[in-house]
Amino acid sequence: MSDTVEIRWHGRGGQGTVTAAKVLADACLSSGKNVQAFPEYGPERAGAPLRAYNRISTNPLRIHCPVTNPSIVAVVDATLLDSIDVTEGAADDAVFVVNTSKPPEEIRKKLKLKDTQKVFTVDATKIALETIGRPLPNSCMLGALAKATGLVDLDTLLEDVKGSFGSKFSQKIIDANLEATRRGYEEVNEG
Repeated sequence: MSDTVEIRWHGRGGQGTVTAAKVLADACLSSGKNVQAFPEYGPERAGAPLRAYNRISTNPLRIHCPVTNPSIVAVVDATLLDSIDVTEGAADDAVFVVNTSKPPEEIRKKLKLKDTQKVFTVDATKIALETIGRPLPNSCMLGALAKATGLVDLDTLLEDVKGSFGSKFSQKIIDANLEATRRGYEEVNEG
């Protein structure tokens, strides 16, 4: 990977997509990297499509604009694949991490990806329902993205998930999110 990794997240309001981008930035910051995390909203309501972005670098980050040529694309809600071109501007060697129960080969075909692009799938919503009890796939997607890209190790990510959720939620919710993150890391499929 180059010195700077750019990530574009696609999700819907209320799924924790913006939180996921922030937690990933915190975990990478804990690993000694320079980071950015910021959202781009359309209509600010639950269920509305949104984008969030990360930049992670070994060098200081001086650019402040949306990510237009991502090396990693995280799709938190697979229904967006039918309405948004999530491949727009993606690097020739981009990694796609998609929340879906479908196999990576099916998503590769649907997105018409190049042979040089990788696709990973994880049923993050199912895992969230089983661990958290609600369809909040963000923690699971963090685990899957960490495994798919190697940007951050699982232990560092778990510490930052714990820290991010620790001041706002009960221990039960923190533990559920930690388990969702761990399962996302373990259950992601490469195609």
